[in-house]
Amino acid sequence: MGRRRRKVIRIPKKKLPKVFDCLKCGQKAIRVEIIRSEQRAILRCGNCKFKTELPVLKQAYGEIDIYNQFVDQQYAKSTSTASTTTPTTTATATEPEQGQT
Repeated sequence: MGRRRRKVIRIPKKKLPKVFDCLKCGQKAIRVEIIRSEQRAILRCGNCKFKTELPVLKQAYGEIDIYNQFVDQQYAKSTSTASTTTPTTTATATEPEQGQT
């Protein structure tokens, strides 16, 4: 008589995504192709046919690193153009002027 064996529970490793969200059309359709010999990466959207190229700065960069670099560049462009086109107001019309009550 022996005791009952415990069931071995294997925990699956989480994998990094290969397809990312497109900032133009909003679909999960961007693929990243890294060309290490030319030190550049090509991002392509399969839905809206958006295409851009980025330089690969380090050999250790993966697809997700390139995609995050692309997202950072896009948000930097959008915030810099939004801050220059937004007018700022210094006084509001609801405040009464001094001397008027």
